[in-house]
Amino acid sequence: MDTVAKWAAGTSYGPVLSQTDLYLLGAELELNPILKNESGSFQLIFNISTGQSSGYNPESRDRDIPFTQKDEPATLPRVEELIIITDCSPWCTIVKNPQGVTLGDIVTTLFKEYSEKMVTDKEFESLPPRQQEQLRRYAASASTAGNWGQFYSPAPAPPTSYRRADWLREKVFFDRLTQNRPYIQQRLGYFAPNIFVLGLSTY
Repeated sequence: MDTVAKWAAGTSYGPVLSQTDLYLLGAELELNPILKNESGSFQLIFNISTGQSSGYNPESRDRDIPFTQKDEPATLPRVEELIIITDCSPWCTIVKNPQGVTLGDIVTTLFKEYSEKMVTDKEFESLPPRQQEQLRRYAASASTAGNWGQFYSPAPAPPTSYRRADWLREKVFFDRLTQNRPYIQQRLGYFAPNIFVLGLSTY
């Protein structure tokens, strides 16, 4: 079976595994090549801060192509739930879909988690002073972006709350998902086949 047909959107993939099924069966999950950054025809460009997603063909990088693979399954076998962590932030993102998690579910959930949820005071205070200042500066510059031309307007007050995306600063572009078992166990204290580590880049 060719790779394109194997990952085509649809429901003919057998049952969707629940978290309990995964533990009972000890199933290993195969990750969609787009998520592993190993697709020969589509390289995902996804900005977690803005939610913009598109891609390009590695053989013709001069033009973006639409992200039409959103309905493809994220894993085979399909699962109801994926857990995503990253060494760039302290949060776990849980992606859910009773019909099986898709590429679109991952993109949508990551964007919502990082753009709509705010950094708590306790989380902010856990950062060293230097990183607190970097976060303040980044959030302030992001909030004034697009205000060119308003030369006579008073400068806006610096933000007093920060989105999770601000925590990432420039590292807001999806790179790939991997299954780094030692890091997952060290970070969470356990391992499961549906936990993946998100790599981020500055593009």
